[in-house]
Amino acid sequence: MALLTDTKARHLKPEDKPLPHGGITGLTLHPSSTKGQGKWVLRYVSPVTQKRRNAGLGSYPEIGIADAARLAQSMREKLANGQDPLEVKKAASKREVTPTFEDAARKVHAELLPGWKNEKHGKQWITTLESYAFPFAGKLSLDAMTPATVADILRPIWLTLPETASRVKQRIHAVMQWGWAHGYCVANPVDVVGHLLPQQPSANIRVEHQPAMPWKTIPFYIASHVCSQEHYNVSRALLLFVILTACRSGEARAMRWSEIDFINKIWTVPENRMKAGVIHRVPLCDQVISVLERIKGLHEQLVFPSPRKQTILSDTVLTMFLRKTEALSDIPGRMAVAHGFRSSFRDWCSENGYPRDLAERALAHTVQNKVEAAYHRTDLLEQRRPMMQAWGDYVFSGVK
Repeated sequence: MALLTDTKARHLKPEDKPLPHGGITGLTLHPSSTKGQGKWVLRYVSPVTQKRRNAGLGSYPEIGIADAARLAQSMREKLANGQDPLEVKKAASKREVTPTFEDAARKVHAELLPGWKNEKHGKQWITTLESYAFPFAGKLSLDAMTPATVADILRPIWLTLPETASRVKQRIHAVMQWGWAHGYCVANPVDVVGHLLPQQPSANIRVEHQPAMPWKTIPFYIASHVCSQEHYNVSRALLLFVILTACRSGEARAMRWSEIDFINKIWTVPENRMKAGVIHRVPLCDQVISVLERIKGLHEQLVFPSPRKQTILSDTVLTMFLRKTEALSDIPGRMAVAHGFRSSFRDWCSENGYPRDLAERALAHTVQNKVEAAYHRTDLLEQRRPMMQAWGDYVFSGVK
């Protein structure tokens, strides 16, 4: 039988009969609805089911005559070995490729992200793996991860950065647990990695407090670096607001004008921005009202919008300002951070005789003791108001 040529194939009409290839048994070019085009089909008897089957090899002219012959020949070789090429292809399509550790980590991160209230925590979760795990094992498939691999990741920071090492270990464990649950690995190597690492000295495992500005230096700092200019910019106004209300910066950065009751001088923070997930009311002292009055009109909804993008300010804004103004903390060699002013406020409350209950309510701390929590039926808003006004007076005591 003569071999099929491109001339014959290009002249194939929709009403014509299939054209045999001529060189490969069972390979034919079937006409399509358009002249000069067709579909390659290999007919064979399955060695598995003993039934006749038709395997499509693609369309002509995308798949040329020589290419169709090579594909058909490969399938004929499988048939000679007792394999059904269509069943082999079907099995291969079902077989999932084991993801790399980096791909799996990013997938796990994406799945966990919606459940985190703190956006910064979500970023840190993947950033620690990018910094410490991916350079060592990012390209390894999950089934290639061993206890020795995990130990190699952790060893450089195990003794020098124990808290970071602990977080990295926990996050690797979460990724490998996900892999185990999906059948990509038979065990979690993190479960036994402790046998390959030295014992961490207890002195290295400690809670590091946020660098806080000593409360006695705050009035001088406010007068020298925050209120030294005639007009507040958004960063200065935000910092003053955070200090005066003793709130978390994230609660203030996303604040809306609709949350402010100027008549009763109350800021109501919705539960979705509170760490404890409970609405928090803050009595506003005169100094806070003054700050808010001076920045009205910057945005229709946001109280502290970013000047350029008119969106919520980045969490680095206050950090950069404190560094720029060299806001020293109570930790030698460390600059104060915005969150540390909550600690400064708490120390001031203790030093000035304010009840612990009022101070803790002002900070919106969750009561851990169940018996004590049962008696917390009110937020003591009005009792907190004189305390917050006294704090505002103290903070501005250096401003002339």
